[in-house]
Amino acid sequence: MSIFLAGAGPDHLAFPEVFDRFAQAVSQRARQKAPVRVAVVVHDRGENPESLLPAYVDPLLARIPIEVVPVLLGAGAPANPSVFDGVDGLVVGGGLTPAYWEGLAASATAISRAVAGGVPYLGFSAGAMIAPRRALVGGYRSRGIEVCGEECSEGLADLEIRDGLGLAPFAVDVHAAQAGTLSRALGAVAAGLVERAVAVDENTALVLAAADDDSFEVLGHGNCWDIRWAGTACSVSVLRAD
Repeated sequence: MSIFLAGAGPDHLAFPEVFDRFAQAVSQRARQKAPVRVAVVVHDRGENPESLLPAYVDPLLARIPIEVVPVLLGAGAPANPSVFDGVDGLVVGGGLTPAYWEGLAASATAISRAVAGGVPYLGFSAGAMIAPRRALVGGYRSRGIEVCGEECSEGLADLEIRDGLGLAPFAVDVHAAQAGTLSRALGAVAAGLVERAVAVDENTALVLAAADDDSFEVLGHGNCWDIRWAGTACSVSVLRAD
């Protein structure tokens, strides 16, 4: 399996590598099967999620022929878990993280089962944040102290950790150095909300070979900031692509 957790939304010009690698993984998974079916999950605050599909679909169609399975999330309309049966790849887009969590929480078992069976997963921004077993879904305050800008709060006040999709053993934050959310990931670990978090820069992705892998590959042009609780303090390792 291949799990790609990208630190921003889709940008096939600035960060084509993540589409290249995901398309390759889907092709290897499909093994000459036709049609190759890829589920693409999107949510739009303006209630027009279909308008967001081209940003995710077009770069994939430029690389491999696929049949797109649109999963359009709306208020009060979570995805049906059965939509993920038999897909050869799964893309979860960016946007409002709690909305993606609400739309996919009931499908967590179906998604984790598909990925454990070899289906590649590509999560952009929100899709990366909800992927772990314990997901950091937003907030900007910890113990009453601001740990990132309120504009990054995702509509939540205090940092919130919820059960995610089960695809990574550590929490993930995104837009790390660029939006200042590195401090939110650090704050989550320092407060004991999670034992480990990885903050991913824009134009960067972490790549897991399996959901329970402790280590990961870095893909792209920025850093992955690996934050762990070390008994009395936090340790931070800065990882870059080779």
